[in-house]
Amino acid sequence: MPSLPSTSGARLALATTLLALLGLCLAAFALRSARRRADFAFTGGGELRSLDPHAVTGVPEGRVMRLLYEGLVGRNPKTLAVEPGVAESWKFSPDGKTLTFTLRADARWSNGDPLTAHDFEWSFRRILEPATACEYASSLWVIDGAREFTTGQRADGSSCERDGSKVGIKARDERTLELRLAQPTPHFFALLSLHVFVPVHRASLEALMAEHPQTWATRWTRPGALVSNGPFRLSERRIGEVLRFERNEQYWDARNVAMRTVDVLSVESWTSALNLYLAGELDWVDGAIPTSLVPELLGREDFEPRPYLGVYFYRVNVTRAPLDRREVRAALATSLQRKELCQLVLKAGQQPALSFVPPLTGDYRPPKTFGESPEYARKLLADAGLAGAKATGKLRPLELHFNTSEVHRDIAEVAAEQWRKALDLDVRLRNQEWKSFLDAQGKLDYDLSRSSWIADYADPSSFLEIWTTGHENNRTGWSNRQYDDLIAAARIERDPARRRDLYANAERILMHELPCIPVYHYVSQNLVDPGVGGFGQNALNEQSPKYWYWRSDAELAEVRSKSTRAARKVESHGPAAGLYSPARTGAAQ
Repeated sequence: MPSLPSTSGARLALATTLLALLGLCLAAFALRSARRRADFAFTGGGELRSLDPHAVTGVPEGRVMRLLYEGLVGRNPKTLAVEPGVAESWKFSPDGKTLTFTLRADARWSNGDPLTAHDFEWSFRRILEPATACEYASSLWVIDGAREFTTGQRADGSSCERDGSKVGIKARDERTLELRLAQPTPHFFALLSLHVFVPVHRASLEALMAEHPQTWATRWTRPGALVSNGPFRLSERRIGEVLRFERNEQYWDARNVAMRTVDVLSVESWTSALNLYLAGELDWVDGAIPTSLVPELLGREDFEPRPYLGVYFYRVNVTRAPLDRREVRAALATSLQRKELCQLVLKAGQQPALSFVPPLTGDYRPPKTFGESPEYARKLLADAGLAGAKATGKLRPLELHFNTSEVHRDIAEVAAEQWRKALDLDVRLRNQEWKSFLDAQGKLDYDLSRSSWIADYADPSSFLEIWTTGHENNRTGWSNRQYDDLIAAARIERDPARRRDLYANAERILMHELPCIPVYHYVSQNLVDPGVGGFGQNALNEQSPKYWYWRSDAELAEVRSKSTRAARKVESHGPAAGLYSPARTGAAQ
């Protein structure tokens, strides 16, 4: 079996090809000269919304939270099986409603303080507090009394007193945490492994809130002030540039954390990110790879797209005319030519989405509710009295909103052109950087807005819960009581077949009403140095930084010898250039 060729000429040839497409990026060398290289570096895709784990929802923020924090449980990066985190063990009561965790005796905060069950009790209540505005708060409503505490309402909509003493979260002692569920919940452990359900350091947070009531949120997450409990701690932050993390020596498993330092670069341009990767300044690039480069990247051993439990879609602001009419939303959905978009624009194996839930979500099979037909889309508008609306002035121009990215712009341009040709619609593009983009979405300041939803766990509930009335991640203005009732029933249904049917019926309603327009189902697009070990290639593309390490030359050679596919790629396409050098491999043990 052939090994990776090491001739400098072969490496130079492929590097030259890619760099010709990307252009020369001087930022990499400026960065190299300005600071010492971290053991591992990746891009967060832009400036993060926050470093408060209870205030974030995005994938970039989630990856940083896993550097800083650890919850009661985690997930294995290969199998996604639940594994111990701060909790070393747990047990259920016979009725499946009470879950008791025993915390590790050596769990510590990064400042050396003991981490106790009281920290989890206080942090979970903070998530539920309305003032926190945590967008995942409703996920904890499976805990007895949690919904009532957050909303002041019961499940039937009647008012009640917000009584914290009735919430089923209790620290029995320093190491024992008890969670009491309203009903047995099959996916509860998957919920607890999410990056948001982690503890925060109460003493440091409350001290800053008291001393700086107006600016505590920004002061608390500064290096030196932020106290965390994960495998790394924040040591440096340059807004708009870089976050640096150092190994947290107080972490209970610090001896098994190989990386000493990790950098997260704020790079929104994926062209720039790829240049930094090729220059050796980044070890992992993920996300919106420029579509023109995908054919060049396919066949390299460091780029292997895989099925990914995520959906790319457009939110529809149903509170704005004419998008408040289902016929208009359905016309937009059925006139998109998704196969063309996937093949001609994306090129990495993405699949057209005619459902919101991806088809590979456990045993669940999404219902087929609508198809693609520009002719039917025109009929929908005609039946609504809107045929030729642009010419007659019946439809105003629509705005298609997206965050900064070459790929999002490419997709938006194609979608706008398809809608123009099929429906004679005037669709104008609006681009915003990440934080402003999220703010605009939250305020319903858009017509159509680019979005994606990546599963928090491999279950239809992870995709369908967000469309319930008032859910923090709904952000469309859409509400449907029948949909809410079906989701509520599925939440507590213990029979797997019946539970799947309830979710399928809910998705039929969602895809009939179309407050969201699915575009395609994702594949992961990790471009990662072959020398990285412990990197999780899983359906959630979820990474556990504590497992990352640099392979030795011998281990890397053994991995390649066992991978016939990697060997074929190397033989056909040549070596991965500009990515890996013996000087780097195994250096950060």
